[in-house]
Amino acid sequence: MTERIVVADAPELVRQAAEWLITELTRAITERGACAVALAGGRTPQPVYRALAAAGDVDWNRVDVFFGDERAVPPDHPESNFRMVQEALLAHVPIPAKRVHRMEAERTDRDAAARDYERALPARLDVVLLGMGPDGHTASLFPRSPALAERRLVVPVVAPKPPPERLTITPIVIQAAREVGMMATGADKAAMVARATEGPLAVAEVPAQLARRGTWFLDEAAAGQLTVRRVAR
Repeated sequence: MTERIVVADAPELVRQAAEWLITELTRAITERGACAVALAGGRTPQPVYRALAAAGDVDWNRVDVFFGDERAVPPDHPESNFRMVQEALLAHVPIPAKRVHRMEAERTDRDAAARDYERALPARLDVVLLGMGPDGHTASLFPRSPALAERRLVVPVVAPKPPPERLTITPIVIQAAREVGMMATGADKAAMVARATEGPLAVAEVPAQLARRGTWFLDEAAAGQLTVRRVAR
């Protein structure tokens, strides 16, 4: 069942999402000795990563960091998800370099890059953090994308927004994850948040429904069309 946590402002959204991440990372380490987490790109989770870095409550020697998707740009490019996560989080925590698994989407042979990343992924991620666009896409799984029917774990895709060439995890990876978190803010996402969490199941039209069983972190604007919500305390 979807858990929808609605917050009044951005600082509270950051606090709630960071606390959830710390709890789930720590739970995986305690129960299984390590944690494999896939992080989202984009602007919404950036302050959450900063809060996570500042918390100091995670044993980063036991965490493997993966990515849900990446644009076909160098790792130092302003559009790189890796760069954002590196600057907001990874550069500020004592995580061994070998535990950071970057998607090399800038490689000429993106299909080979996707297959290499498949081999790096564990059989099951402990935690996946996702974001959602106003069109209902998540990671780089866009409405009506052939990637939604893929049996592979990672595939190259061409997105309908720039930069178009990307790598993305597929639904199999998200559905297998032990815990899934979704972040969405803004009134432009309200209709899709409602469809994703309360509407008829139609993943091909609303890929964010892949996170339906997860924990959703929403501001008041994004939650504006919901009929069920839990206001954060």
